[in-house]
Amino acid sequence: MHESLIDDPKFMVSVLIFLAAATIAFAVMVAVRAREAVRRRAARVNGQSNADARRGLQYSGLQAAQRLIDYANAHYVSIGDEDLKILRKRLVHAGIYNPQATAYFFLARAVCAAAFAALTGFIISMLLHAGATSFWLFIMCGGFAGYLAPGIYLDKRTSAMRLQYRCGFPDFMDLLVVASDAGLSLEAALDRVRCELSGAYPALAANIHMTNLEIRAGRTMTEALEHFADRLGLEEAHSFATLIKQSDELGSSIGDALRIYSDDMRHKRLSRAEEKAHSLPAKLTVPMMVCVFPVLFIVILCPVIVRLVTNNW
Repeated sequence: MHESLIDDPKFMVSVLIFLAAATIAFAVMVAVRAREAVRRRAARVNGQSNADARRGLQYSGLQAAQRLIDYANAHYVSIGDEDLKILRKRLVHAGIYNPQATAYFFLARAVCAAAFAALTGFIISMLLHAGATSFWLFIMCGGFAGYLAPGIYLDKRTSAMRLQYRCGFPDFMDLLVVASDAGLSLEAALDRVRCELSGAYPALAANIHMTNLEIRAGRTMTEALEHFADRLGLEEAHSFATLIKQSDELGSSIGDALRIYSDDMRHKRLSRAEEKAHSLPAKLTVPMMVCVFPVLFIVILCPVIVRLVTNNW
């Protein structure tokens, strides 16, 4: 059998083709590996690895996106209207401090509008058989929803950040009183309180850190605290800044003022908790009417309905 295979010309040709292909593949693999080794050594010697990476598709995409963001930022920054100032203030209240945040916001609004419109058109074309007028109406509604989506997200984030600020501000005042009573200056007390609050309230700690940086950069304590209150957007923070300013101008004890204000913050937090507890019965009225009362009516009236239908009295 082996001799017949050896005498078979087709088998011999197949074996020779396989050996030739294996030899060529092995030679190509050796050449490629040698070339890669030489290229890596040359890149290490000449420092061209970063240049090769920059010529890649990912780097080109990042550069194009950055140019688009720079263009949008330059376009919208040049418009000094009141709406843009309000938008910047909303972004700051939401915890977004990037100087290019307005450009990101407008680009996100355009992208979301296009994406929602395309998604709505795809869903309508797949699930429903709507006419041309209805089809474009649905697409316009989807685009409008996408246009509003970044603003809704910004409002939700602002509410979450404000809740964190409001919950953490009484603790901030208590720690500030303790640090002040320990003999620390107000700047050192702020830095110490920032370290203590970084785990429980990171956003509030970040704003305190920015206040310390402003003070170290040369701004007065009053100006730094006013900017701190503007970033938080809380009445308590504005009152705290006004308290420090008046204490500094009148020469009164800052420690006593902080202690009184801390007690006021504690009472306010207790009052808010009592207000939520007292409003709970009123808030439970609608769920009880929607979920509980219909079930009770069905349980009570079901026997009567059955007897009426069956005439079984």
